[in-house]
Order: sequence, then structure tokens, then C-alpha cells
Amino acid sequence: MLKIACFCLAFAAMPLLAQVAPSASGGGYDLDSEHMMTPPPVSREGYPVDAGSEGRSNFIAGGLVFTAAATDNLMLFGGGDKSPDQTFAFLPTIELDRRTPRDGETLSYSTGYTLYNHYSQLNAVTQNGSGTYRLHLTPYAVIRMSDSFLQNYNTYNQGNPFAGGGVSGAPGSSDTPLIEPYANQLSNSSNAGFEYQYAKNAMIGAGGSYSFLNFSGNSYIPQLSDQNTTGGNGFFSRRFGRSYAGVTYQFSKFVTHPYGSYTIANTVFGFYTHYFSRTISISVLGGPEHYTSWTEVKPKSSAWTPAVQGSVGWQVARANLAANYSHVVSGAGGLIGTFHSDTGSLSCLYMFTRKWSASAHAEYSHFVNINSNAVDLSVYAGGDSISGGVDVQRRFTERLSMEAGYLHLHQSYPGVVATGTLEDSNRGYVSIMYQFNRPLGR
Repeated sequence: MLKIACFCLAFAAMPLLAQVAPSASGGGYDLDSEHMMTPPPVSREGYPVDAGSEGRSNFIAGGLVFTAAATDNLMLFGGGDKSPDQTFAFLPTIELDRRTPRDGETLSYSTGYTLYNHYSQLNAVTQNGSGTYRLHLTPYAVIRMSDSFLQNYNTYNQGNPFAGGGVSGAPGSSDTPLIEPYANQLSNSSNAGFEYQYAKNAMIGAGGSYSFLNFSGNSYIPQLSDQNTTGGNGFFSRRFGRSYAGVTYQFSKFVTHPYGSYTIANTVFGFYTHYFSRTISISVLGGPEHYTSWTEVKPKSSAWTPAVQGSVGWQVARANLAANYSHVVSGAGGLIGTFHSDTGSLSCLYMFTRKWSASAHAEYSHFVNINSNAVDLSVYAGGDSISGGVDVQRRFTERLSMEAGYLHLHQSYPGVVATGTLEDSNRGYVSIMYQFNRPLGR
């Protein structure tokens, strides 16, 4: 944690060249003749997850979420036998959003307890939090910092389905296969950067990030390893009417432990983004990527490979859609080695009325170990994960809401688990949330 704090302070103290416009974050602020947007490929932020009319600012909110869920397979033991169970989660939450023309921050924190009906050894206190801060030094210069952490967190114990999930338009992948979705994890991700619009139609920026992923001691698959990821990026962007084009450089380093494997990737992307409106955009990226990989018993090897990515964001008053696809070289959190990764995600939401809404999501990942022929890495050849879900939300009052949903998971990781292909998992849940919110400044 000390490394993370020093990292953020270092960026906060970095002298800025002078002056950026407000970040688009996949949708962003109004298009005008003076201020440039920050296109999704370089904003390092996700597309909005709410419909346009749901956007709020300058408020403090708190509440309590109760979730009851049932699954036909926890995927616990890496074998062919199913392990069904029921879970119950209690999650108090608090959230703060404050914005002014010069700066703004958002903070959220939740902690609670997850109970398993049969596998009580998995019972755990869970907590997660996130924070972002954005400072406009001038109308044309901005510095941003963010941090998020998750403790005793896994794919299925999320006690607050109302929080939703994000889709990013920036280069890279989630690089975290599911494999053991009920294994508790500890993770943290920090990033900081700045953007500078030095001319009417030209912008530059740079940033850095650090994250780690640690698996808890109750993992049933001993082959899984912890991973640290360090990254940096810089970009140049030029505006042509409602289109943006430019180039971005990205550096990434992935390290696994206790068994040491190392991956360093340097990528140059050319990108193009077109805004049909301030909340509807499409982006494409492509370019060469050079990687170097080695392990404790395997010498360094290097090669060039193509890297591509595309994303789209569409947000209107009653609907929202975001999707992305990425083909890059990366680590794969939990798996040892260097991987060609193909990942994609889709998220959409539609509000039928002020009280009824529905959403759906889908995720896909395919990992192929570059060194799959090496003896020491043969069991980490890679694999596939496919997941998706649908849910319906009902708002009874301003403070009381309910959500019901279904999630399906399919995955295959030969060599990592005994059977190669785990039995699919299906989960259904019902959540009830009581929440209060108060506007700030009143």
C-alpha cells in the first residue's frame, strides 16, 4: 500500500506543461469549438454504465443491500463434480460525489458479510472501495487520480448487483481469467495521469498505473499464482470536426509469484474515434506490439506481434450500450506465463419506465500461452471463459429497489484443472436495496 500511496503522490507533484479539457470518459461533456474531448482509447476510464437520465452529481448516499442467491455449481474442486450451494450477503454502502467547475471527486465504500449454506469454510467479510479525483488546473489542463480495492472478493459473492460493471475503451484487457470463481481475492488498482490541450485541435497526455491480484489461502487450485502489473502510457490526439485521430504508446509489465514469470510489452497504437453525438462514439486501434518473456527456468525470448482493439459507446436518456474487443499480449492473473489474449465484453441497459428497467451483459476471454511448448509451462497452456447474464430492476420508491437476475458461466482450462473442462455454472439471485441520498450544498 505504501508503494501505491507514493505512486499517486509522485504524479500529483509532477509539473504539468500547462493546460486539458474535461475528459469524455466514453461520453463526456458537450462538444464545442474550443475544448477537445478525451477519446475513449486514451481516457483510461470506462463508458458510462447508467442511462443518461440516471446521471447524478453532488450528492451523498448510503444504504443497505441484501442478496440471496443459489448456484448449481461453485466450481470449487477443479473436477467434474458439481458443488451447489446458496449464499446470503449483507452489504452496507456509502457513496459521495462532489463536483465544481475546477475539481471533483467520487468516493464509494461497502463492507459486509457473505454466508454459504453448505460450504461454510467460504464465509467471509467482504469489502470494496474506490475513489477518483480530477483537478482542472486551467480550462485546458487536468490531472486525475483513482484507486480501487477489493478484499475477499470473487466473481459470485458481489453483494451489490446494483453497482453494475464497466466497459473500457482503452487498450489492454482485464487479463483475469475466472478459473476458480469462488476463490476469494485481494486486489488493488491505482492510476494517475494528466492531459494538456496545447492548441485548439491538439492534445497530449500521459499516465501510469500499478495493480496487484492475490488469491486467498482457501484456493483449491494450487497452480494459481499472484500477479503484479505495472503500466505507463502517453498519447497525442488531433481533432478533425467530430473525429479524433492520434497515436498512443503503452508499456506493460506482468510479474507472477511465488513462481516467477515475467512479461514486458511495448505497444504503439494508432487510433481513430468518431463522435456521432457527445454520448455516442466508436473507436478503433491498431499497431505493432513487442514483447519479452522469461521465467525462473526459461531464458528471455522476444518477438513482434500485431495488436488491435475496438469499442463503441451509446448512451441516450433511457438506454445505454457499450462493447469492446481487444487482442494483445498480456499476463493472465492466476496463470503463469505470457499470453496472447482475446477478450471482449458487452453491457446494455434499457429503462422501460421510471420504475422498471432491464440490463444484460456478456464477457469472453481466450488465452493462449506463448510458451506453451516449454516443459515448465505446459500445464498453463491457457483456456477460454464465457459468461453472461440478464437482470430486471424494479424501483418501488425513491429509497427502495429490487433486482432479480441470472448468470451463466462456461470455461475450459486444460491442464490447470483435472478435467480440463469444468461443469457449467448457473446462478440466480434476488437483491433488495434500501438507499437514502442527500444533495450537497443544500
